[in-house]
Amino acid sequence: MKAVLLDRDGVINALVYHEDAGVIDAPFKRSQFKLLPRVPEAIRLLNDMGLKTAIVSNQPGIAKGHLKPQMLKAFERKMLSKIRSGGGHIDCIFYCLHHPKARRPDLRQTCRCRKPATGLLELAAAELHVSLAECYMIGDGIPDLLAGSRAGCRTIFIGRWKCEICQFTEAQHVLPAFVAKDLWEAAQLIRSEMTGTGQVTSSSNCLVVQI
Repeated sequence: MKAVLLDRDGVINALVYHEDAGVIDAPFKRSQFKLLPRVPEAIRLLNDMGLKTAIVSNQPGIAKGHLKPQMLKAFERKMLSKIRSGGGHIDCIFYCLHHPKARRPDLRQTCRCRKPATGLLELAAAELHVSLAECYMIGDGIPDLLAGSRAGCRTIFIGRWKCEICQFTEAQHVLPAFVAKDLWEAAQLIRSEMTGTGQVTSSSNCLVVQI
């Protein structure tokens, strides 16, 4: 394996409960953007293993009128600064800004880049000069698993593996290779698999590495 493709919200940074709308979503304000624990260390570990890293993220907030393009760039600067301070680096970032029900007409479309489509992953693989079969796809949502599976990546799900998620993915034949509680654990699983250390067992129809 040569590269790791990462979703952003829920993997790199925390999701936010927006009380006014009653929804859990990506951050809309600078003060809401916070990296999850041990993310810089996890990315440094991936770097140290010689794996290239890219972020591939649906970001429809601009299309929906939740934030301005400048705010998305501010989030990006903060994210990269925090990762660098922990000794890690991201090689490239690709966002899909579209949404089929966007308030902005120029962003209202059904595109090839919005996950679960594979366009973002294809762009990242081309930029990193790797094949998608040589990539891990790490995400916290069903669209991430679908996109990764369709692209031929090895997928890792971040979060609690709930019954309703498992039922959906079994129907789609897209069970992840691993389930991890966070990016740090996912990076350790990747290290164990790549180095051949740790014991691989089956749990709830998913593979788990005991380290």
